[in-house]
Amino acid sequence: MKKTFILLLAIWLCGVCGVQAAQLNKVAAVVNGQVITMFDLQKTALPELGRARLNPNNPAQAKEVDKVFRKVLDMMIMDILLGQEAKRLKISVSPSEVDNEIAKMMKARNLTKQQFEAQLAQQKISIDEIRQNFEKSLLRQKIMGMEVGRKVVVTPAEIKAYYEAHKDNLYDRGGLHMGVLVYAPNVNAKSIAAQIKSGKLSFEEAAAKYSIAPNKDKGGDMGPVEWDRLNPEWEGRLIKMKPGDVTDIFDLQGRKAQVHLFRPGGDNAEKQLTLEQATPQIDAILRQPKAMERFEDYTSQLRNKAVIDIRL
Repeated sequence: MKKTFILLLAIWLCGVCGVQAAQLNKVAAVVNGQVITMFDLQKTALPELGRARLNPNNPAQAKEVDKVFRKVLDMMIMDILLGQEAKRLKISVSPSEVDNEIAKMMKARNLTKQQFEAQLAQQKISIDEIRQNFEKSLLRQKIMGMEVGRKVVVTPAEIKAYYEAHKDNLYDRGGLHMGVLVYAPNVNAKSIAAQIKSGKLSFEEAAAKYSIAPNKDKGGDMGPVEWDRLNPEWEGRLIKMKPGDVTDIFDLQGRKAQVHLFRPGGDNAEKQLTLEQATPQIDAILRQPKAMERFEDYTSQLRNKAVIDIRL
C-alpha cells in the first residue's frame, strides 16, 4: 500500500512536470547565489511526503504539505551552506572515502554487493543518491571536526565528577554486540515497543516477527559493535546503554527502529572501569552534547552571514 502511494506521488510529480513546467522552473530559494528550483524541492520532498502520506493535490492537506516543503527546503539550504563552507575550508570527500562508507554499511548489514544493489532497486533508491548522502554526511563530519570539535573542551574535573556519579554503570565495553529492529510500516511499533519494555515480548522475538532489517532471522543481531566506526549520533545513543538495554523508538532513515545492546556469553560478570580506564568513554559522553551545541551555533552563524532569499 505504501509503495503504491509513493508511486502515485511520483506519477503526480511527473504529471506536474508536463503540465506545469513553468511553475516547477520557478525559484524556491537562492542561497548565496545558488538556486534551488521548485522542481528540486518537490523531488527532494517526495520521500518525506510519502512517509507522511500527504497528497500535494489535496487542498485539505495544503498546510501539512507546506510544512514538509519548508522543512525539506531548510535542509537543502543547510546542505548548500555546508558545501560552500567546505570549499572555503578546502575540505573535500574522495570517491574512495564514500566507497569505504558503503562497504562498512554492507558489512554491518551482512550484505553482498549484489544483495545491497537488489535492496536499493527494491526501494527505488539509486546508488548515486546513496553516494551523495554519504558525501554530505562525511563533509558535515569533517567540518564539525575542523570548526567545532577542536573548540569543545571537556575538563578533568568534569570527567571525575561524572565518574563519581555514574561509576556503577561504567563497564568494559569489549565484546558488546548490538541488535537492530527496524519496524515494518504496517505494524504498531509503539505497542510492540511497550511489550518489549514490559517483558511480554523479547527483543529477539519482536525482531524475528516484525523487523524488515537484514538480520531479522537472527533476532536482529548485527554482531560485534565496532565503536571506532560509529558515527557520533549512534555512539551517543549506544555509549549510555548497559548490556540488555533497549532504546526507545527512534527514526532510522524514515523508519521506526529500536536498538538492543547485549554482551555475548549471557550473564558473564561485567568489569567495572577505573577512572583512568573510563576517561575516554566519559569524554565521549560529555563531548557530544557540547559539540552539537557548538555545531548549532556554527550553522546559525553560517545562516546569519549568508544571503538567503526564500520565495515559497
